[in-house]
Amino acid sequence: MGQQTLIKNAKVVNEGQILEVDVLIEGERIVKIETGISALNANVIDAKGNYLLPGIIDDQVHFREPGLTHKANIATESRAAVAGGVTTFMEQPNTNPQTTTIEKLEEKFSIAANSSYANYSFMFGGTNDNLEELKKLDNKSCAAVKLFLGSSTGNMLVDNEQVIETIFSNTDMVICTHCEDEATIKRNLEHYTGIYGDDIPIKYHPIIRSEEACYLSSSKAIALAKKTGARLHIFHLSTGKETHQFVNDIPLEEKKITAEVCVHHLWFSDADYEEKGTLIKWNPAVKTAEDRDELWKALLDDRIDVIATDHAPHTLEEKQNVYTKAPSGGPLVQHVLPAMLENYHRGKVGLTKIVEKMCHNPAKLFQIKDRGFVREGYYADLVLVDLNDEWKVTRENILYKCGWSPFEGTAFKSKITHTFVNGYLAYKEGQVSENRNAKRLTFNRD
Repeated sequence: MGQQTLIKNAKVVNEGQILEVDVLIEGERIVKIETGISALNANVIDAKGNYLLPGIIDDQVHFREPGLTHKANIATESRAAVAGGVTTFMEQPNTNPQTTTIEKLEEKFSIAANSSYANYSFMFGGTNDNLEELKKLDNKSCAAVKLFLGSSTGNMLVDNEQVIETIFSNTDMVICTHCEDEATIKRNLEHYTGIYGDDIPIKYHPIIRSEEACYLSSSKAIALAKKTGARLHIFHLSTGKETHQFVNDIPLEEKKITAEVCVHHLWFSDADYEEKGTLIKWNPAVKTAEDRDELWKALLDDRIDVIATDHAPHTLEEKQNVYTKAPSGGPLVQHVLPAMLENYHRGKVGLTKIVEKMCHNPAKLFQIKDRGFVREGYYADLVLVDLNDEWKVTRENILYKCGWSPFEGTAFKSKITHTFVNGYLAYKEGQVSENRNAKRLTFNRD
């Protein structure tokens, strides 16, 4: 018998309900969920009526290791993640070297096994010329295949349409795509560079990386998925127009084409560029308030299935460059849950919907084994939140290696008090435990 922890007097948010029950953890797993549990040898945590959620599963992060560790690494960013209630992450392949061979994929798993505070998996990067390696990939070895169908990330751009179709036809894994049309962006960038040189005002970012660029690319990917029968998941939708391509009339498990939205596209709009500048420069770009409203609508009516972060840190020095030299991306894993809970306080979304999009649906979509729910027999990845303990994001409480956040100065009404990873207390009231108990994800796949 493993160590026992008993969480008493919690409001458990799970599977569309909020129930006042106790949760008994033994070792790594939840063994009992009911009222009035007594366990003589258990370490008892009184939740005091606070809300207990499944741990957040973030299907899209860039932790920068190997090769870009001046910005971040798996240890620093997973530490920030558990402080933010994120107990599981899926990391992207655009590191240096890139994760485009099975050997490089396994090297990343080795790094995470030694350093991660949160459960982990990695995506395998498809390129114009690694199809044979991709065919050798065991579908239980990693989270998914990732394709950059836009100019976001160095030479990982996959722009050969025949290659894209061949990849779509040759894997039964989830194919995750970054969708922005390269030719459209290039044309727009040339236009504004012609006027301003390198110092283009940041307000033109959503016009350069335009609605047209996003829609052109995502609609092509969807058409190809329908043609080939591929299992397609489109990352970080940023426009209202794109949302109308997705359906909500069948259960998630039966969908072949799914979509995700990131917290920054639900929070910011182009009106924020004036104050935040390149700190909110992302690819795809934060667009109009109308786009944001449409993304919310699609999220709430289940055309959008998942909320993620696209956590992508850069140093402040890098971000403060002129437009063409300032990299896109920003750190978000520590603040994604407080930000979504702020939207709950604003009346925009219910607690059960937040849990559905950030916990249940990523687990279902990627067929993750025994995670994403508060269920007996499942791993005890859990987050306890106090919805009424206001705090402000400051330099001093930011845990990202890059040391800054686009939410700096923001007051959040909700605070994460405890985070459990595989039954062990990974974070408690401002302190991250140095005892790491993270695991490599396993999958329910044939």
